[in-house]
This record gives sequence, C-alpha cells and structure tokens, in this order.
Amino acid sequence: MTVRERIHVVEDIRFQDHRSPAGHPERPERLRAVSRAIARDEGRIARIAPRMADPVEILRVHDRDHLAHVERAAARAPIHLDPDTYLSEASFAVASLAAGSTVEAARRVARGEARSALAAVRPPGHHAEADRAMGFCIFNNVAIAARALQQDEGLAKILILDWDVHHGNGTQHSFAADPSILYVSTHQFPHYPGTGNFAEVGTGKGEGATVNIPMPAGCGDSEYLGALQRILAPIACRFAPELILVSCGFDAHRDDPLASMEIGRNGYLAMTRLLRELAEELCGGRIVFVLEGGYAESGLIDGTTALLEAMLEETPPAPDRLIQAPSGSTLHMLVDRVAAAQSAHHPEIGTP
Repeated sequence: MTVRERIHVVEDIRFQDHRSPAGHPERPERLRAVSRAIARDEGRIARIAPRMADPVEILRVHDRDHLAHVERAAARAPIHLDPDTYLSEASFAVASLAAGSTVEAARRVARGEARSALAAVRPPGHHAEADRAMGFCIFNNVAIAARALQQDEGLAKILILDWDVHHGNGTQHSFAADPSILYVSTHQFPHYPGTGNFAEVGTGKGEGATVNIPMPAGCGDSEYLGALQRILAPIACRFAPELILVSCGFDAHRDDPLASMEIGRNGYLAMTRLLRELAEELCGGRIVFVLEGGYAESGLIDGTTALLEAMLEETPPAPDRLIQAPSGSTLHMLVDRVAAAQSAHHPEIGTP
C-alpha cells in the first residue's frame, strides 16, 4: 500500500452554494479553509468524485415528510427551518450532494477501493433528526452512510465516533435501539443541544451501544486523548467493528467561537493516530472521516492538516508521543462516570 493510496478525499466547490445569512457561523468560507489545508497534500492523496444521494438512501434515516419539507422550503429560500438552520436556493441540492458524497466515500473504503477517506462536505449532519433539521444540519450524512454500508455493502457492525464539540443528538437517536451501530461521543456538556449525558446508553436491544462522554469546558489535548484511550479503545476492541465512521468536527479547537475547549493541532494529530491504529488493528484500516462543525479558520486548518499528516505517515509514532500521558482529575472523573453508567454493558472501560 503506497502513501498515495492511504487516504482518498471528496470535496466539491458546490458545497459552498449553501449560502449563509450575514454573520452566520456555518458559512461557505469554512470549506475554503479546509480546501487550502487539503491542497498542501495534493500530491499524496487520491480523489473521490462527489455525487448526489438517491432519495432511497436519505429515507433510510429520515422521514419522507422531512425530505419533502426541505425540498419545498428551499424553493422559497432564503428561509430558516429553525433559529439556527437556514436554507438558500441551492441548499436542498447541496445537502443531497453532501449525503451522497459521504456515502460514496464510505462505500469506496468498505469495498477496499480506498484505504481510508475524508469527506469534506457541507452542510454538517449530526444534529439532523429523522423528522427535522436543526443545529445547522439538514440531512444526517454519517447516519445515512452507516445505513448504506449495512444495507448495500453487507457490513454488520459499524463504529461511529463523534468528536465534534456538540453532541450528535440526531445520530444517537437514529441508532439508539440498534446494537449493530456503536455510537461514542465526546462533547462539551452542558452545551448545545443539551443531550448526551452519561446516563444516555441506548434503548432496548441497543442498551450499551450508545456511549456518551460529556466533558466540562476547558478540556484539551490530554483529556481528549485520554478519553479515547481509556473509554473508546477498550469498547471498540470488544465491539470489533468492520469500519469506523468519524463525525469529524473541529470545533473543540481552542480558537473556536462556539465552544470552550482547548484542543490544538497536536491533539488532533494524536487522536487521529490513535484512530488509525484502532482501525488497522480491528477492521483492516477502514476509516472514514466526515466533516461536521468547526467555525474558526485556524481550527479547521489545524484539524485538517493534522488529520492528513497522521493518515499519511509511513509509520506513525505512538499517539501520546506529543502529549503528556493523561492522568488528571478531570480524566479520572470522566472515566469513572462513564464506567458507572455503562457498568452493565462495558466492564472493560478504564483498562489501558
């Protein structure tokens, strides 16, 4: 496997046609920053052609009424679907393109046509519920891709890690009762949208397949890496996914205006190294990163360049080589609280 083949990228200038109202944080300039970061590694990546989602793919996650409502509302644009979530004239087409491009990236990886992938798409998706848009999100790109992998590619078990600074309520609710999708989220709490407490562990047969790691404001590189090492890693090893999807927001970056976390470039580099290591150990390296939030240009550039560096390294060093081994009281509290909430389902939490 050559360096060039390690990560494929899907991006498209049409994602910028989802036009934001003046002053809105979820704006086209976000992708311009991501594209500049990707361009630095142009000679070392491969490209995936974007495509529109088939309505059948969207309807595996969203209600038919929601799909029709978004299409009708876009025809009356500019319009708001809720106080945070807007539509411009092109937004229905762009949201369909984001969902379809995410599915295409995931399928390429599932089929072995790509080692890993980054879907630099917009609008984001993880807040979108089955029946409504919210939190800047119209269609739930990662959830749609997960269902496509199961129903079209025959994958049985998928891990979704959501490291966006906001809890992915829509993704959690899509799979709360489904033991075949393991959803793990690190997020600032309490913070928008208010979901994602320790006690939310899934429902029915899906109990234990939802793992929330609600983190207090001010957490940085060591707390995030520690949470992935001591909570995500042992759970993932036991679950043994066939592919990992990452809801990859960069809004836990220290410069982000919509949150109060302290991750820097080294944090994203170390976290990506850890995920690459897990993917190679558990599922043949199959991992797909899907852009969610991130509202500071510096955070988007730091996060994207770190992600690509970690995925393109010939032999990545240990994830915590750049970061002091995490051992603070905040991390101990998080591990203990998650372990208590998940004791009936994940006794392995906290193991090295």
